[in-house]
Amino acid sequence: MAQIQHKLEDLPPKTERVSVVELFHPGKVVHVCAPMVRYSKLPFRALVRRYNCDLAFTPMIIAESFVKSLKARDSEFTTNSSDRPLVVQFAARDGVTFADAAEIVAPYSDGVDLNCGCPQRWAMAEGYGSCLLKTPELICDMVRQARVRVSDKNFSVSMKIRLHKDLRETVDMCRKAEHAGISWVAIHGRTPSQRGEPVNTEAIKLVKENLNIPVIANGDIKTLEDIKRVKSLTGIDGVMAARGILQNPAMYAGFNQTPLQCVQDWVDISLKLGTHFTCFHHHLMYMFERVTPKSEKRVFNALTSTSAVLEYLEEHYGVSYNPDRTINYNIPLQNGDVNTESAP
Repeated sequence: MAQIQHKLEDLPPKTERVSVVELFHPGKVVHVCAPMVRYSKLPFRALVRRYNCDLAFTPMIIAESFVKSLKARDSEFTTNSSDRPLVVQFAARDGVTFADAAEIVAPYSDGVDLNCGCPQRWAMAEGYGSCLLKTPELICDMVRQARVRVSDKNFSVSMKIRLHKDLRETVDMCRKAEHAGISWVAIHGRTPSQRGEPVNTEAIKLVKENLNIPVIANGDIKTLEDIKRVKSLTGIDGVMAARGILQNPAMYAGFNQTPLQCVQDWVDISLKLGTHFTCFHHHLMYMFERVTPKSEKRVFNALTSTSAVLEYLEEHYGVSYNPDRTINYNIPLQNGDVNTESAP
């Protein structure tokens, strides 16, 4: 397995870019790991790729600090030769900065994504995320400038959005973005003010019917049954999972809860890549959330060191860390097939 590269400047450019758009074709629903602050980093991306995930995102990165600060680049963006196809998501509020950020990561990734969906107050107050839904012309300008700056037609420029209250505005914005050169769009089927309300599949279907580019559905994707249901209701080209894949990184391989082999793979991958304890532990907390009783969760969640977690895992599940062990690439899928596509 390729080792982590800590400095962007030390990374070798990708020798051959993966065309993200070519992942989409009739009869295929593309499986995407969503951008998740603190969580969709290199070790987790490496894990889900072993379980039938087709495309992975980095966490959202603030483009302005990324462009201006070497320290920000070193801390916010890590990848390696096996980490593909990869889309880097940026929060941006002007075309030059978004294009600058795209140009920096282009040699090491397969596309960039503009965050137009984050509903958090701080992001909207700074002009990021869902705030951009009010300014479709600004979105189009950012798309155009990124397209000019990175001319490789295989390098995707996408956007992740939430819905307007008036769906006509959403359709109009997406049409304008398509005309500006957007490669595809991911839609979280709620408005910025909604949280636990049901995902609006009718709205996603409406957008899909009005575009000639791929559309990805996001929101409450937790099982293969959810994927089939959303596909039948909307006709989308892909699905994007966030909390569902945090709780069960093997969901795209057909598992309804995290299998023990996935826990073992996480231990091996994350520790080999030098994952910080907090991240290492929190991912396991998510994986165990739906499969362990409350009494066990209280004990496990209170552990304070990697060694304590490893001791607990070995005692209760027979899971241990062996740095010399070969990562398991032959992942059995629910249908009995074997996924070997993730092997480098």
